[in-house]
Amino acid sequence: MTLDGDRDAMTTPPQLPLAGIRVVEFVHMVMGPTCGLVLADLGAEVIKVEPTPDGDNTRRLTGSGVGFFVNFNRNKKSLIVDMKTPEGRAIVDRLVASADVVTENFRPGAMEKLGLGYEQLKARHPGIIYASHKGFLDGPYETRTALDEVVQMMGGLAYMTGLPGRPLRAGTSVNDIMGGMFAAIGVLAALLERKETGRGKLVRSALFENCAFLVSQHMAAYAMTGRALPPMSIRVAAWAIYDVFETGDGQQIFFAVVSDTQWAAFCEAVGWQARLADPALKTNNLRVAARPTLLPEIEALLRGMTRDEVIALAERAGLPYAPIIRPEDLFEDPHLNASGGLADTVLPDGRHARLPTLPLDLDGRRLPKRLDPPGPGAHSREILEGLGYPDAEIERLGAAGVVRLG
Repeated sequence: MTLDGDRDAMTTPPQLPLAGIRVVEFVHMVMGPTCGLVLADLGAEVIKVEPTPDGDNTRRLTGSGVGFFVNFNRNKKSLIVDMKTPEGRAIVDRLVASADVVTENFRPGAMEKLGLGYEQLKARHPGIIYASHKGFLDGPYETRTALDEVVQMMGGLAYMTGLPGRPLRAGTSVNDIMGGMFAAIGVLAALLERKETGRGKLVRSALFENCAFLVSQHMAAYAMTGRALPPMSIRVAAWAIYDVFETGDGQQIFFAVVSDTQWAAFCEAVGWQARLADPALKTNNLRVAARPTLLPEIEALLRGMTRDEVIALAERAGLPYAPIIRPEDLFEDPHLNASGGLADTVLPDGRHARLPTLPLDLDGRRLPKRLDPPGPGAHSREILEGLGYPDAEIERLGAAGVVRLG
């Protein structure tokens, strides 16, 4: 027999770690929204404050930015308010007073002009945690305008990604996304500290410093050897077999052998007993030195197989491999679909798509999608009601254009 308490434990979703934390975000594009996304997926109530009349301009981006809003704004609520009016400012002030965390990613000084800078809020709310996303931290560059592509160029990442003489940005907004993640890490640390001190903290993350962290392994290599590493497109790999190969059916696959144990497994799998016994190929470093003769043999071997046959070989031998996949192919990825790695999401036009969740689980559970990316002002009424505004006043503010009622 199952007790009621046991039944509740089985059917009631566990409370998320940040349940009860309110985050108010003044953000756009990718970096700031990523921070809010992480906190929201972990259970925080994240309220996105947007300008009247139509909200965040990110909603209307086209080209490579068309997916920004829908991807980085799930599990959030939307309040559209005119902060240039006294009544709008009063709403925002009341909302911020209810917040544990405020986040922003506007140009330096913009929040101060609105009376919403960190020092201004700290004076009124000493426990506030304030996350500021910038292009640069303190230093000679701090007032420059930055974009992900700007810091990839000046931070060495584009150089390491492209061909010699042809710097190339990475294929996604790596600094924006990671900058938001680092800000979220800082917020989590500040929330822990506040439990002990009762005081808030200013958390800042920046695109340029994030990019420097991304290339720090290459800086460390130069510091250790005195030799600059070439771009990844022409690098000499640390492993003898670590490349993209053509298969006999015209496909491509990344295939690697990265240890002496894997080399033995590979040779056994393909019947290369003579190669396995060759003392000139006994260790990885010896095989790296032998790449000019070894790689053509590997290329010929894999060209004699279909991609599926190479995959089967790698699976049997426990070797690293990866078919070359486009982002749109991931909608049908069996692993992501089986593991809860994709969450059904309603797009702005009402269609549905399954988009990636945060790449972690807690006690074996993926973090759920609780709210679809919000329509413009979709939660304005709910938020104002929660702040104590009566229905008649909410209607008046909506009619006056101070807020947009979704």
